[in-house]
Amino acid sequence: MATSEQIKALREATGAGVLDCKKALDQHNGDFDKALAWLNEKGLAAAAKKSSREAREGVIEAYAHPGGRLAVVVEVNCETDFVARTPEFKELAHDLALQIASMSPKYIRKEDVPADWIASKMEAHKQEALAEGKKPEIADRIAAGKMEKLYQDICLMEQTFVKDDKVKIRDLITAAIARIGENIVVRRFARYELGEEI
Repeated sequence: MATSEQIKALREATGAGVLDCKKALDQHNGDFDKALAWLNEKGLAAAAKKSSREAREGVIEAYAHPGGRLAVVVEVNCETDFVARTPEFKELAHDLALQIASMSPKYIRKEDVPADWIASKMEAHKQEALAEGKKPEIADRIAAGKMEKLYQDICLMEQTFVKDDKVKIRDLITAAIARIGENIVVRRFARYELGEEI
């Protein structure tokens, strides 16, 4: 039987409801780590279900770097204007603007990267590996690995979070969906740096 202290600690760690925390602790005989893992898994599964729901409310967050040399505008959508006004959602939008300012992604998702560009980069990486004497199947794997690294540089969702390098942006958003209970979508962004070529 879970104690009120255990339930409170688990609730603070996950943001889950009291009954869910009690159920998780009871199912795992009071083992905090197992209950935490179970709640996270349940939250991520719920977030995956929510990802198909339409998100048309939200905020447009603007960030200007001190000194006026860099600015970011990002549109982050959710399902209701009620959620859009919450401090947690606004903080997420601000964190995403900081991420874009700091890491300069070119695309939101891997799927947004032009297919012809991907094909040419993949082929270039493969040819480079073959020139180093690698077997074709090894060259393919090396090229795929280099593409994954490239996605981490150019795709917002694949980047590690500037405030926590153990978290990817897509996981940050998925966790927010699980906590908030609504679908969240990064719709678009623009990053301007003084003197850069367009």
